[in-house]
Amino acid sequence: MKAPCVRVARERGEETRRALADADLVAEDVEIDADDGVLYIPVTDPDAVPEKFEVVSRDLPERSTPEMPADILGYDPSLERLGDVVILDEDDPERAREIADAVVESALPVETVLDRASKIKGEQRVRDWDLLAGDSTETVHREYGCEFLLDLDEVYFSPRLATERHRVTEQIESGERVFDMFAGVGPFAVPAAKRGATVVGTDVNERAIEYFRENAERNGVADRVTAIAGDVRDVAADYEGWADRIVMNLPHSADEFLDAAVRIAGDDCLIHFYDIQHEDDPFAPGEAAIRAAAQPAYEVTVENRHEVRSYAPHELNVCLDVRLAASE
Repeated sequence: MKAPCVRVARERGEETRRALADADLVAEDVEIDADDGVLYIPVTDPDAVPEKFEVVSRDLPERSTPEMPADILGYDPSLERLGDVVILDEDDPERAREIADAVVESALPVETVLDRASKIKGEQRVRDWDLLAGDSTETVHREYGCEFLLDLDEVYFSPRLATERHRVTEQIESGERVFDMFAGVGPFAVPAAKRGATVVGTDVNERAIEYFRENAERNGVADRVTAIAGDVRDVAADYEGWADRIVMNLPHSADEFLDAAVRIAGDDCLIHFYDIQHEDDPFAPGEAAIRAAAQPAYEVTVENRHEVRSYAPHELNVCLDVRLAASE
């Protein structure tokens, strides 16, 4: 089976495998191969492999033993990985139990299996869970070279947004001032700080802010991060005209915070505004709301209209990248 892999001298093989595993990049459906003092370690995403490693393509043997949940079940279950936690979304308790047992029996390095028991609810943006295996809802998630400690029972976090977070943070340049209005445990803010930005993040969930501070320490950026527990509208006056970039990832109600965003925005500021709208016209409502809040003090330019993912039948999670330039 042709697969992308990291080519490394055998004596550095375990060190390299561990580094790739820490970044959740080791592919699990093919074997590590060896040839003439060289190891070939299969990876899931060659674009995410750090530049210090050599990535090549090679025919690797598929795993011959039934170690994955699909091998045990006879079908491919729908599940998400978050650190050493597997997340299910099953309405049938018997099917959820069947999948959880297969996950535990498989070769997946998993400690906990959770099934979603409610939708996201309340100001804290948390949900209820059925604990099917393990004894802790806390885990460490690795994403594009950063690691995040979090407790799914106490904070909101979606691994499905990893690509979108990377899209935004890759745009950030050293020296920028970035304000994350709904920062959670820091998945936008910490990578922004790693790129050299000065970052302020707020969240009404105090436990999320505690994890945010811990994650800033873990990733070596605590000196460039200010984490504030509270409603961003209560601190906007303290950062009036401050931001070069604002992240507004609260898609059901970000429009309610646009006045605060406009107050925080500097003379030239890019806003990443997240929204959920009907597929027939997913961008117009957000654009209209931004213009109503920002004009005439700012000239408003929509630089990018981006579909993040399908959220529900006929509903899309979208992002508007909008430039605010102070009117003369």
